[in-house]
Amino acid sequence: MKKLLVMLVLMFVVAVVVPSISFSQSADDEVVAAITKLENDAVKADLANDSSFYEKNLAHHWTGGTSRGTWDTKQSLLADMKDTKNNKTNSESISDLKVRVNGDVAVATYKSTYDSIIHGQHFARTVISTDVFQRQDGVWKQIASHSSVAAK
Repeated sequence: MKKLLVMLVLMFVVAVVVPSISFSQSADDEVVAAITKLENDAVKADLANDSSFYEKNLAHHWTGGTSRGTWDTKQSLLADMKDTKNNKTNSESISDLKVRVNGDVAVATYKSTYDSIIHGQHFARTVISTDVFQRQDGVWKQIASHSSVAAK
């Protein structure tokens, strides 16, 4: 009887638990790929001054803390992108991108180096950033971000 119980438990583990671990890893890999693509597409959008990317991919209540010590909202970011006289990205690249997944939330951390005109002022710096994404109606939306000047 004891051997039968042990055998049933082992069969359960093999039949149910092992496949769910594999499925979870596969699902996480898909999320990491999706968020990685969003982060790289954001750089392309900045360089092309493509506000439609942010209109589509930022949650309506998104906020971002900047390395300049200010807060942006989705509305203020979109307005800045439309003011091309005072806002322009000359160069930008990201590195050290890492994505962690927790169910319907993903957190991306990375280093970004950019040269931009922001509100008419020139900024060229390297920052460390954290972006938070949430799956909303099956689509990943960025809900918050924060950047700080990287230590030298």
